[in-house]
Amino acid sequence: MRVAVIGGGRSSEHEVSLRSAASVAEGVAGAGHEVLPITVERSGTWVHGGDRLALEPAAGLLGADVAFPVLHGPFGEDGTVQGMLELLDVPYVGAGVLASALCMDKVIFKDLLGAAGVPQVAYAAVRESRWQADPDAVLAGLESLGLPVFVKPNRLGSSVGIGKATTAAELGEALSTAFEHDVLAIVEAFSPGIEVECSVMGLDDPEVSLPGEIVLAGADWYDYEAKYTPGAMELVVPARLSPIAAAELRRLAAETFVRIGCAGLARVDFFVEGDRVLVNELNTMPGFTLTSVYPKLWEATGLSFPALCDRLLAYAVRRFEAERVARAF
Repeated sequence: MRVAVIGGGRSSEHEVSLRSAASVAEGVAGAGHEVLPITVERSGTWVHGGDRLALEPAAGLLGADVAFPVLHGPFGEDGTVQGMLELLDVPYVGAGVLASALCMDKVIFKDLLGAAGVPQVAYAAVRESRWQADPDAVLAGLESLGLPVFVKPNRLGSSVGIGKATTAAELGEALSTAFEHDVLAIVEAFSPGIEVECSVMGLDDPEVSLPGEIVLAGADWYDYEAKYTPGAMELVVPARLSPIAAAELRRLAAETFVRIGCAGLARVDFFVEGDRVLVNELNTMPGFTLTSVYPKLWEATGLSFPALCDRLLAYAVRRFEAERVARAF
């Protein structure tokens, strides 16, 4: 197949996306497909072979059979590019418009899981306008979460803009940092559990990889440097869990994937406190760099990187064909 591999993007995760896209292009080529590399510049311009692309609804994308949008963060992983690919009428790897948007919005994602009774840490949303108007009231409202807490931009990934606060003063600083990236921040209670991640792949009946435990080499928490610096993090596979926790974690990974309406792939992140498993986040387009967890977990489960890319492409085409029949255009 001819595969348009899209990397870059307008978000602060531009560089991570370029590295992920380079890895995916190599894996797609290794699986025997033709790669059509596309870079989305920071300005939002789409470029192929040095030429600016003109995109036209229903006209496809460079004659590609399928697109692999390896884009992270806003304007890439949040449903916007997925909507564009729908208009172009091109099959694409990953979740559709709604699921992508839901998972990019941490507050909405947690609200949905909470409504379904899915276990997770306590959290609160804080708007920048409210913080600027009455910071003392905001801090008072967050006291029930205890300390430490983690503060995150609501719609960003790769640990960009995240801070850990152990005092009220640090909490204020962390909120200010988060607001540099988003007008809405989420403040999450601390979990003493271990961090465990699972890779998920499929459609209505997804497969779940072996769980991987995140072990940090010196860092206090799993920040941007720990994620993307070689040697800063050790991935222990399988994670050191009780049989009860391991079974519950894999069940929740598949259930959350289906509940949100994901397709193709996702990485589900957890905190595990003994036998208690808490869902933390779901990433619809996880990293594909040399240090990224998603492909490493599948490799540990017995699936090579080119084979993984090949299966993700097949799921994209299968979903596209099924949806076109169901919509009866």
